[in-house]
Amino acid sequence: MKQLIALLTTYVFCTTVNAQVISGTITDTELKPLSKASVSLLKAEDSSLVKLSVADDKGSYRFEDIRPGNYLLQVTSIGYIPTYSDRFSLQHTTVKDLIMEKINTQLAGVVVTAKKPPVEVKAGKTVVNVDASPTNAGLNVLEILEKSPGVSVDADGNISLKGKGGVLVLIDGKPTYLSGTQLASLLKSIQSSNLNQIEIMTTPPAKYDAEGNTGIINIKTKKGSIKGVNGNVDLNYAQGLYPKYNGGANINYRNNKWNLFGSYNGGTWEGLSTLDLYRRFYSDNIQNGASAQFTYRHNKSYWHNAKVGADYYFSDKDVVGVVVTGSDSKWRSWQNTTSHLKDASDITTTTFISDAYNAVSFSNINTNVNYKHTFDSSGREITVDLDYGYYKNNGDNLLTTEIYNPDNTKIGNTILLDGDFPSFIKIRSGKIDYLHPFTKDLKLEAGIKSSYVNTNNEVIYRRDTSTGWWPDVSRSNHFIYKENINAAYGILSATVKKWELTAGLRLENTIARGTQIKNDSSFKRNYTNLFPNVGVTYAVNDKNQLSLAYSRRIRRPNYEDLNPFVFFLDSLTYGQGNPYLQPQFSNNVELSHTFNRFLTTTINYTLTNNIITEILQQDNEKKTAFQVKDNISKMRQWGITITANKQVKKWWMANVYANLYNNKYNGIYNNGSVNIPVEVNVTGFMGNMSNTFTFAKTWMAELSGWYAYRLSEGLLIGTSMGSLNMAVAKQILNKKGTIKAGVRDIFRTSNFNGFTRYADVNIDIRNSRKMDNPVFNVSFVYKFGKNGISQARNRTGSAGEEQNRIKSGAGE
Repeated sequence: MKQLIALLTTYVFCTTVNAQVISGTITDTELKPLSKASVSLLKAEDSSLVKLSVADDKGSYRFEDIRPGNYLLQVTSIGYIPTYSDRFSLQHTTVKDLIMEKINTQLAGVVVTAKKPPVEVKAGKTVVNVDASPTNAGLNVLEILEKSPGVSVDADGNISLKGKGGVLVLIDGKPTYLSGTQLASLLKSIQSSNLNQIEIMTTPPAKYDAEGNTGIINIKTKKGSIKGVNGNVDLNYAQGLYPKYNGGANINYRNNKWNLFGSYNGGTWEGLSTLDLYRRFYSDNIQNGASAQFTYRHNKSYWHNAKVGADYYFSDKDVVGVVVTGSDSKWRSWQNTTSHLKDASDITTTTFISDAYNAVSFSNINTNVNYKHTFDSSGREITVDLDYGYYKNNGDNLLTTEIYNPDNTKIGNTILLDGDFPSFIKIRSGKIDYLHPFTKDLKLEAGIKSSYVNTNNEVIYRRDTSTGWWPDVSRSNHFIYKENINAAYGILSATVKKWELTAGLRLENTIARGTQIKNDSSFKRNYTNLFPNVGVTYAVNDKNQLSLAYSRRIRRPNYEDLNPFVFFLDSLTYGQGNPYLQPQFSNNVELSHTFNRFLTTTINYTLTNNIITEILQQDNEKKTAFQVKDNISKMRQWGITITANKQVKKWWMANVYANLYNNKYNGIYNNGSVNIPVEVNVTGFMGNMSNTFTFAKTWMAELSGWYAYRLSEGLLIGTSMGSLNMAVAKQILNKKGTIKAGVRDIFRTSNFNGFTRYADVNIDIRNSRKMDNPVFNVSFVYKFGKNGISQARNRTGSAGEEQNRIKSGAGE
């Protein structure tokens, strides 16, 4: 300990000796000095405040005893537009003169000039500022993610980042308790009017759960923390083939001791999709038949989301809080599928007509109790979080199948299959986080966490072939899964002259047990892993910055993917869980260069072992197919990304994102009898662009879009697709209200087309999916109470990646 204190003392002494001075003058456009202008010195890394100064009668300011590093200057003065300096690296005495522009000299949208850009690229993450984009009018989170840099969303709502799946989604730093289709349903129910920012992190620090092969997407909602009452209400309407509408309200009240807050959002979503699927069947590598399927699917969902919470401030250093969130949703799907079985000459031999009705009711309630103690003004603090979540999911499936000869004569009786899928999940977790700044340039973060998950899933099938309903024992099952994850982490961050260094290590131990009640089989797992995270940033000069980051991450199977139940998509296609799934591990490396704070180029490399992917298997004689999640050997990805954010004109902000990548899968495919090597190699591209225009003081407009070519969703490869969007917005009611109108996918180009072909061509499938685009939307938001709401305490919660691994049968 004495050696550590001596080392820290030496470090503080050395950095103090090298401290330098920053000075300059503040003038207006006529070069007249601006006395009493407020000058803030900010760290370039995260815009945190270092020191404050006020200009004297000659407009001069001065900062003394400043340690070497990378900084920014912000200047504010009444009647003038806030002004920022360029990023600069301090090694010697620095002079920075700044010129401020009067507000009354601006014509088009002075207020908008001070707004944040739609997209910001920061060290280690990309930030999407939701309110800055008028095309976000009336959109939900999933639709906003669809056009965010590097993010792609498939037709089932699965999210991938830079061509890789396995993304951990957080809301206000807290996992959502959901995954798969249920997560998609939740994100569809959260509207843009309730959002502040979306953070996209490809190499998150060790304080976050190691779950998430690709990284983390953190969705930050709006909250108030100033005294008095404030909030907003919103109404949204969208029209595709069917109407979609929702509304909600946020309210916050705070006095000296209490901060009370709550929100509600409810609505309905209705849509139509069609699926064309063509499969080829082989025998000894010679095609002996095919099936052509067309599916018409009509979906409708209803939801109610609510949150209430309170913070109580015992003192300036102690605060305790409680947050309770709950949701109740119902999803219905009516699906008609016509399947033509063909012989080797492509002539129809048999036709299956299936009608499927799927219904899911999902409800959950989550409670978080938290405590925070601040030790001193240096920022040393400790936080404690305790979480409890309860989920109830009831699913129902009715499948009706009729079989016909080529002359349309019916074969046999109508077959009916009815399934009930009750599911219950309980999650208990707790964590403690500690932050200790040794100096302004050296800090330590550490924490521990433990979580317990208990899932109870049952499937009960009944079958009727015109002789009455009978239990279908062969398809029924009862599966119980229990899991305990214990974790600890430490992060050390330091700034040394032009260098910014971060090193973190996370330890996670997993203990799991799965049991199938009806056939009395079970499995146990107990494994411990280390997850290092390292980041280095070097400021070459005022215009060039280099950064290098490495992280190791894990993706555990979703709870439902471990469930060995059989579920039917249509009469010829079904899916099944895999209780033998193992977790996958990835190693990620990123090298980035930033030029003049507007152009960032990143090269990334990822190697994933034991990768979890969806495998298709076929019975070439019966012409049936089923899909299952399985581990194949590995996936390697390399990619290059370019991001540019440019204020082209005072009234025009442009953002461009482009990503070129190559994914290569190597593994073993088992066709039921032999193992066959599999190799899939695909080079793809994805890009986003947005242009924001301001005019006539209270008007904004945006033209945006995205394009993707050869998207790789596991072993499924997509062809080209994209979307062009536009919108306008106007402030009304003394700028307290905003009305926005827009249209998404103007030319209906976001429909998916793809193919799957592997395992010595025994798997050969082409499919296309169409949605009911374009969608027109209009939204109205009204803010009440005091303006300039700063951000409140956002709790990160203690329930880790396990919350994101819950999945239900809900669909679009």
